[in-house]
Amino acid sequence: MADQSVRMVTAIVLQSVFFLSGDSASCYDITALFMTAPKEMKALTGSCLQIPCNFRVKSGSEFNKATTIFGVWLKNGPYFGRFDSEVIFNSSGTVSTYQMSFTGDLSQKNCTTLFSSLNTTYTGRYYLRVENRPFLATDECDQLLITVKDSPPKPSIEIPGDLKEKESVSISCSASTPCPHSPPQLTWNLQPDSHNMMEENTDGTFTTKIQKSIPLSHEHDGFIITCSARYPVNEGKGVKTSEETKTLSVSYAPKKTSVCISPSGLVSAGSWVKLTCSSRAKPPVNFTWFKTCRDGPNNQSIDQSINVSEGDFYSVNVTDGGVYYCVATNQLGNQTSSEIHLTRGGDLLVGVHFIVQVLGIILLVTTLVIFECWLKSRRSTKPQEDEVEIDYVNMVVE
Repeated sequence: MADQSVRMVTAIVLQSVFFLSGDSASCYDITALFMTAPKEMKALTGSCLQIPCNFRVKSGSEFNKATTIFGVWLKNGPYFGRFDSEVIFNSSGTVSTYQMSFTGDLSQKNCTTLFSSLNTTYTGRYYLRVENRPFLATDECDQLLITVKDSPPKPSIEIPGDLKEKESVSISCSASTPCPHSPPQLTWNLQPDSHNMMEENTDGTFTTKIQKSIPLSHEHDGFIITCSARYPVNEGKGVKTSEETKTLSVSYAPKKTSVCISPSGLVSAGSWVKLTCSSRAKPPVNFTWFKTCRDGPNNQSIDQSINVSEGDFYSVNVTDGGVYYCVATNQLGNQTSSEIHLTRGGDLLVGVHFIVQVLGIILLVTTLVIFECWLKSRRSTKPQEDEVEIDYVNMVVE
C-alpha cells in the first residue's frame, strides 16, 4: 500500500511538472481524454459565455453505449478529487455550483457549454472531465482560461494601411461575441449605419461585425471614425457600452496651389520681392518655379516656360519683371498655381493685383462724381420748368 501511494504521488508530481514545463508530448502520453476548445476566453459580468468544445479519447478507449455519458467541469486544477481542484458542474446533476449546461451532444463528443449570469468569481482555469463507466478521464493537458470583467472589451476598427484618394476602401468594426444568444449592437459615425452581422470564427467563437465601403477623397484625411458596442446584460435589462476611435490617413495629390507676393504694391527700383508658393497635399510636395517669356522677334513666338528655381519661395529683383508661377508635385500628382504678373514701369515694379485694385478705386470715385453732378443738374433745372409751365397756363387763360 505504501509503495502504491508513493507511485501515485510520484505520478501526480510528474504530471504537474510535465504540465507546467509545457512538455506536451509527455502530457499527452498520460491522459486518455483530449479536449479541443479555445485556450482563452473573455466574458462580461451579467452576460453569458458559450464555450465551443469537442473532445476525443485515446485510441482503444471506446464509450459504453449502455451507460449515460456525463460531462464534468473542474476549476483551478485537473486532478479530480485531489489538491485544490474544484468540481463546479456535473451534468449528472450531482454538482451545479455555477449556472451552466452542456448544450452539445456528449454522445457525439460535442462538449459545447453555456455559462449563464457570469460574475467575476467565474474567472479561472477550467478542465474537462468525461465519465462513461468504466471510462473515466480528465484532460490534464488542455485547459481553458476564462476571464470575467465588469467592463466590456473595446470594438476593433480595421482600416487598410495604404489609403489614397479616388480609391474605394472597405472599413469594418468588429466586437467579440462571447454570448451569441445576446450579441452586442454596433454603431458608428459612417452614415448610414451598416447592418450588424454575426460571424463564426475558426475556433468556434463568434464575432459581431459591421462593414462599409467608401470612395476616398482628400477630405477624408484626418476624419475620426468612432465605433460603439452595446452589450446587453442581466437578461436584457441593462447594457454596457465600449467605444473605439481611429483616424483616417489619406494620401492625395496637391490641392489649392497658389502664389503670393511680399511686399505687395509699389516697390523701389532695384528692390527684391519674395514669391511664396503654398499647397495642400499628402505626402508633402516639392515646389518648382517657372518664368514665362516669349522667344523670338517682335514677341510673336509661343510662350515658353523656364525653370528658374526649386523650393517654396523665390526672390525676384524688380528690374526683371515677368510672369511667374509655381508647380507643386508629390507621388500622386501635381498642380500648377495661377500666374502672377510683375510689371516694370519707370523705376517701379507693380503687381497686377495691385493695379486692378487701383483701377477699381478710380472707377468707383469717377462713378460717384458723375452721379453727384447729375443730381445737382436735376435740382437746378426743375424750378425753371415749373415757372415755364405757370406762364403758359396764364397766357391761355387771358
